[in-house]
Amino acid sequence: MKASLQSALAAAAVTAMCLGAAACGSGVKGHTYAGPNNMVQIQFQSDGKAFTSMGPMTSACSYTQSGNKVTLICEGDTEELTVASDGALNGPRDGMLTHLTKTK
Repeated sequence: MKASLQSALAAAAVTAMCLGAAACGSGVKGHTYAGPNNMVQIQFQSDGKAFTSMGPMTSACSYTQSGNKVTLICEGDTEELTVASDGALNGPRDGMLTHLTKTK
């Protein structure tokens, strides 16, 4: 009984580490994400900076990432995004950044 409990705890610890590693491996740094028809794009740089493009307009932004949560700050506006299990970025349902897929 004691051995099976230890085995179960060890398996749970390994699973938690794997899930944590998967979340860390899904970083946005160095990648570009785009919405349908490429009308909205975000290019995440390696130095915490990002460039968002909406049609012909481009803005310089900054971002931070903690696990699967990305905080994007552009011209004083903050947008919270989530990295999905398929690698896409999901934002608020009522915003311009609802669902962005990785293009690069």
